Amino acid sequence: MNMKPLADRVVVKLLEAEEKTQSGIILTGAAKEKPQVAEIVAVGPGGIIDGNEVKMYVKVGDKVITSKYSGTEVKIDGVEYTIVKQSDILAIVE
Repeated sequence: MNMKPLADRVVVKLLEAEEKTQSGIILTGAAKEKPQVAEIVAVGPGGIIDGNEVKMYVKVGDKVITSKYSGTEVKIDGVEYTIVKQSDILAIVE
């Protein structure tokens, strides 16, 4: 199934959280933080939103950092995605 986000929405797939700290301690499922790094799988067209023109600065395949509790989580074909506004994306990871 294909997803085509509307307006300034972006569909991202969160990347796996680290299972080990830098010092080598293995984290259990409950101790892991929600990951903030995600890969973009679909981008909306942008356009006029609330009277302002919105240009899309991200593209499919970009790795980005999102706001911690932003977006709407959806599950399609057994895969979890999050739909966020472009303004909830804080940075592109290069």
